[in-house]
Amino acid sequence: MQKWMIVFGISLISMAVFALQPLELKSADTQLQTTCPNPFEGMNQPYNLAFWPQTDFCKHSIPYNEIVSGGPPPDGIPPLDEPNFESIKEASVWLHDQSPVIAIEINGEAKAYPLAILIWHEIANDIVGDTPVAVTFCPLCNSSIVFDRRANGQLLRFGTTGNLHKSDLIMWDDVTQSWWQQFTGQGIVGTYTGTQLAMLPSLVIGLVLPT
Repeated sequence: MQKWMIVFGISLISMAVFALQPLELKSADTQLQTTCPNPFEGMNQPYNLAFWPQTDFCKHSIPYNEIVSGGPPPDGIPPLDEPNFESIKEASVWLHDQSPVIAIEINGEAKAYPLAILIWHEIANDIVGDTPVAVTFCPLCNSSIVFDRRANGQLLRFGTTGNLHKSDLIMWDDVTQSWWQQFTGQGIVGTYTGTQLAMLPSLVIGLVLPT
């Protein structure tokens, strides 16, 4: 029988403190890494560009007026990086029977990511069966999708932009600061515009806890 491991819970107090930590911003006059003179010509500057000095805003596959702010700044909803895990028996102390989890099994390694945790983080950057994965959950559209977080030979770490497209989470990567649609896994702004992340098989199931 496969031994499943469950991502640890984190107290709401500690998460709230983490989310409120100030972000280290680049100078507002940082030279943007763009491939055109003015990507927002004829528009009011729609984003705080101090957050995005590496994003090539000249490249995008959707109109900018379809992107709206969800409220938090970039990584204001902090992703989980290299999360710690515990056994199902240990998790039964804080999880309820039939708690929904995103279940993944790759190369004989199985892990479960409770939605009770991902609702506060939305993205977990992890490795399962030697495969780097991004486990994603958008609470607004209830979409739970797992991606291989490699693109064009580069290993990416994903975070939350704080922006939405059609009520769906927009992610960003730490290599090019491109923006990615969570529901499709496709790059929509920046260098990786049009690039498709590989989706990995996963299930949303109710966890059966030991009695």
